[in-house]
Order: sequence, then structure tokens, then C-alpha cells
Amino acid sequence: MPRMPRLDAPGILHHIIIRGIERRNIFLDDQDREDFLRRLERLLPETQTTCYAWALLPNHAHFLLRTGQVPLPTLMRRLLTGYVVSFNRRYQRHGHLFQNRHKSIFCQEDVYFRELVRYIHLNPLRAGLVPDLTRLNSYSYCGHSALVGQKGRAWQDVGYVLGCFGGWVDAARRAYLAYVKEGKDQGRREDLIGGGWVRSIAGWSEAGRVGIKARGCFKSDERILGDSDFVDSILAQAEESLTHHYQLRRRGLDLKEVEERVAEIYQIDLGQLYSRGRQQVRVQAKSLLCYWAAKELGISLTTLAGHLGMSPAGVGYAVQRGEVIARKNGYRLGA
Repeated sequence: MPRMPRLDAPGILHHIIIRGIERRNIFLDDQDREDFLRRLERLLPETQTTCYAWALLPNHAHFLLRTGQVPLPTLMRRLLTGYVVSFNRRYQRHGHLFQNRHKSIFCQEDVYFRELVRYIHLNPLRAGLVPDLTRLNSYSYCGHSALVGQKGRAWQDVGYVLGCFGGWVDAARRAYLAYVKEGKDQGRREDLIGGGWVRSIAGWSEAGRVGIKARGCFKSDERILGDSDFVDSILAQAEESLTHHYQLRRRGLDLKEVEERVAEIYQIDLGQLYSRGRQQVRVQAKSLLCYWAAKELGISLTTLAGHLGMSPAGVGYAVQRGEVIARKNGYRLGA
């Protein structure tokens, strides 16, 4: 089944999960873990992303993040790509390290924030990496140690989390520790890995995008964790963008039409559009193509990368350039 579109916006709380391909380990020793954390320490402020909770396990990792003005996929692409390059070089290996793209769950803060912090930080105990809560307090590769004051992580927002447990630091830490202790025997929480309900959007089934009936049908949606009102409000925001994609497609606008429109604007033929080179006109044309294809038609960066012979990261940068070009010149697809 095709992947569901990402949900993202500034200020949104996300539970992020990354996993090793075929359940293989993504961290083989502390040097790997420290390398990953150094990248996280640099990229979080650069992308204006806030981190509240995190845990590194041998073959997967969890994070509770709030996005800033930089989209979450930008942060994750830079973080994971850089780490994989370093990992492969160190171990003289090639190929993928992570299982597909990261999993991102859009979370309702007032209902799930404290539970998610606890669930994420208890992962090392559940996995047997530490024997008890006392050892978890000093475990270096989990955000719990920073919340209890045992480790210093300038990039982790300790104050915000403790503020959910009390107004004074010492009292808040005691309340947080008591809360964690209450949940230590809960085990794996499937209800915190995704949930909610989603109505199919008219037109999706026609396009073969989702395997549910078009009207009056409900389906669990792993992208969203929240109550029904929260899910409805998030999907209402997303539906406007998604509906726009399919309205354009129903009008016959596809990637071929985008290519022809861009070639017409820049007075070049399609061969020039796809030829290699750094000439300004080609760079601008390809950037506008990437922007319209990704943002207007909803084509994934990976698909575009394969079509254009570029890397997904390169397409991402092209999309950003194309947006500036379109706005500056008033270009509109189909206009």
C-alpha cells in the first residue's frame, strides 16, 4: 500500500521512531551512540526543533520532538543520512541502515505528553539495558538521566518537562520519578504507537491511494495519537492540502504536464531540463519542477529523486529553491 502523507506543521508534537533494517542494530557501541548524539546536538538548534524525551536502543530509537519553522523531515533526513555515511565508513559497509523512513506520530499534547515522556524513557529498562530504575537514573543514552539531574544535555528541554510535574525543580523531579515508577511494569504500550480514527477523503479511493470505502467508513490512522476531536481537527487541516493535490490530478495535471509547463516558462526543451549541468536556467527550471511536483501534486522526494537522477536530499533543497522562484515570479501551476 502506498505510504500515507506526512503530517507536519510548526509547533507540532511528534513521537518519532527509527528502526534498523531487518531489525539489525543501528548502534554497535558507545562511539556510535555518541556520534549520533553529537549530530542531534548540532541539528536540533539549527532546525529550531525541541527535544523533550529520547532513548537509544541497539536496533531502534525513540524521540519526542516539537517542530519549529524547519520541517521535521528536513531534520530527520540530515540526521539519519549523516549518521549512515559515518556508520558505513567506520564499519566498511554499504547500503541501507534504517528500515524505510522514520515513523512519525502526530500527538495530542494535553492528553499524551507525560505518558509519552515516561514510555520513551522506560525503554532501556524494558529492553534489559539497565536492571532497575536506579541504574536508569544514570544511564547515558536516555533522556531520563537529564530529567533527574544526573546528566547534562543542553539540547534537551528539561525545564518544560519538569514544569508538567511541579513549579519547583526538586519537587517536580520527585513527582516525575514517582510517575515513572508507577509505569515501570506497564510493558509495551501499543496505544502509544499510533491510533485515532480517520474518515476517507473523497477522491482518495478513486485514485487508489487508500484501501477503504469513500463514504462513511473509518480506519485507524497510525499517523495520529489523540482523541476523536483532535484527530478530526488535524485531518481537517490536512484535507485541504490533500484535496488540492487530487483536484489538480483530476484536471489532468501530472508530472508530464509539470515538465511541459516548466519548459515553456524557461523556453527550453525537455532534454535540457534533464541534462546535467549547473547553468542557472537549468537549476531554476529543475527547482521549479521539484517544487510543483512535490508540493502541488504530492509526489514523494524519493520518487522524484529516482526520476531526476538526484538524491532525495538534493530534491529537498530544489523544492525550497523552487518555492522561492514561484513566489517571486508569481508562477502558478495550471495558470
